[in-house]
Amino acid sequence: MKKKFFISFIISFLIFSLIFLEFGEDFLLGKKSTIAVDENDDELSFDNDNIIEQKVKNEILFLLMGVDSKDVKKSKGRRTDTMMLVKVNFDTGEINLLSIPRDTRVAVRGKQDKITHAHAYGGVELAMKSVRDFLKLDIDYYVKVDYQIVMDVVDEIGGVTIDVPRRMKYDDPKADPPLHIDIAKGVQTLDGKNAHDFLRWRKNNDGTGYPDGDVGRIKAQQMFMKELIKQTLKLKNIPKIPKLINTYFDNVETNIPKSAILKAAMSAKKIDLEKMVTNTIPGEGKRIDGVDYWIYYVDETEAIVHQMFSDYLLGQ
Repeated sequence: MKKKFFISFIISFLIFSLIFLEFGEDFLLGKKSTIAVDENDDELSFDNDNIIEQKVKNEILFLLMGVDSKDVKKSKGRRTDTMMLVKVNFDTGEINLLSIPRDTRVAVRGKQDKITHAHAYGGVELAMKSVRDFLKLDIDYYVKVDYQIVMDVVDEIGGVTIDVPRRMKYDDPKADPPLHIDIAKGVQTLDGKNAHDFLRWRKNNDGTGYPDGDVGRIKAQQMFMKELIKQTLKLKNIPKIPKLINTYFDNVETNIPKSAILKAAMSAKKIDLEKMVTNTIPGEGKRIDGVDYWIYYVDETEAIVHQMFSDYLLGQ
């Protein structure tokens, strides 16, 4: 089963940055490529024609969603596998990432539910509203992606080398397509399928998983993200950029303006992945009426949100 997750837009934004730096703005805007882009439309999205004024100059905040779907363009009614808030400052090159565990218990359509269900009930609009209400942040932009983009990118660059933290063995013959994960522990180069499986893995056939559950999975994904970006940006991969562009357009849905992508491109050299700020909504797992939730810590969550996204707080 293809899913979407937080790495994809960051990879795409950096790939577009490389294109800009290597070939110039004309290539990025489609004047030298086969990708059709309306010169009068300031959107990379195919679904949103409204340009929203950025709240902070030379900065953007967006909700990155990975949905449980075979096709990003046919994801209506699907749950989000991953949610993350991403803030990119084009002047400093700083990136802030806040992961929201999929089982976080928040208000969705007026009752307490898992935040992963918001997109299934009401698509992008309800997912955005639920996150806004939960974190009390002014969020206008979104990105939806699927794991296929990662599989394609990983295969195109010849694999990604990471240190797999534990043995991963899981089978789900009922999944569509059937899921068979078999990854050894230790340093190794993952191809596209194994990269997908690494990111998808939650537990083994015997029920063992990350000691800290979904939070551990998020940490592993964040680690993979940094390595994938580093290895995608190697000089040897620059000639592969045109094919990676097609992967982007095939697997990403967003309402982020082209102007913001261009600003990101111009700030690419300022980005230091070692200084990337990552965090996760703090809390603890709890079963309520037979359902497992992530119960977030109110005060700690509020403090993190204020620290990472103070310029976007509602009501200020």
